[in-house]
Amino acid sequence: MILVTGATGNIGSPLLRELRLSGAAPVRGLTRAVGRVSFPEGVEAVEGDLAQAESLKAALEGARSLFLLAGMGAEGEVIATARHAGVEHVVLVSSITVQTHPHLPGAGENLAVERLLKDSGMAWTILRPTQFASNTLWWARSIRDQGVVRAPYADIGLPTIHPADIAAVARVALTEPGHRGRTYALTGPERVTVRQQVAAIAAALGREVTCIEISRGEAHRRMASFMGDETADAVLDLMGGDVNDELLKVRDTVSRVTGSVARSFQQWASDNGAAFD
Repeated sequence: MILVTGATGNIGSPLLRELRLSGAAPVRGLTRAVGRVSFPEGVEAVEGDLAQAESLKAALEGARSLFLLAGMGAEGEVIATARHAGVEHVVLVSSITVQTHPHLPGAGENLAVERLLKDSGMAWTILRPTQFASNTLWWARSIRDQGVVRAPYADIGLPTIHPADIAAVARVALTEPGHRGRTYALTGPERVTVRQQVAAIAAALGREVTCIEISRGEAHRRMASFMGDETADAVLDLMGGDVNDELLKVRDTVSRVTGSVARSFQQWASDNGAAFD
């Protein structure tokens, strides 16, 4: 039995589909509200909250593998609960910032979760993805209402990853041998700038979308209003304010692990254009 947490999210949803298609093991999807979700046929929906590890006991019963997202709740307690429930292998989604920007608070938190998992006695596989293509959903309202994206660092290209590729690597790690005790840094197949992302979304929509570059200061004021000063500064560094070779590096990990070429941002935009319309 494989338990997938974050089962309704950008990674969890395609992971459930991949696992059902593979037919490798029975699959459960964790959700906080069973009555509100629709999982692929054959996936068992189970209720629980990652912020309350005690609520996971029933969901973990009989599970031998666990897919876990860092930053979703009380990971230390969740890892301990999983170990006591008899889970043998955990695939953890951490962040590439652990190796590119270890000084940032979020990177330190992710590294702490990685260490807890490694010290748990369970087998582990750690995924460290870069910036998600789905982060551009932040622009959905301004694209719908104004046909405009206002963003800083418009011409800095980062190797943005399609969340479905994270799911594809996770599926392989959960169901095939040779991936325990491995850490995988994951990126998309090429660097893509904000302007290129906006152009790809416009192409998917079949209408013009304008990209307007704004200053870091203006971007910080907008972002700090809902995520706080420290987090806004960290996100802006990762968007282009503090790039380095590790952050910019395009890696072939997705193709090496899955045997399929990583999806482009254009593919993500084509898959998700309706979200901006």
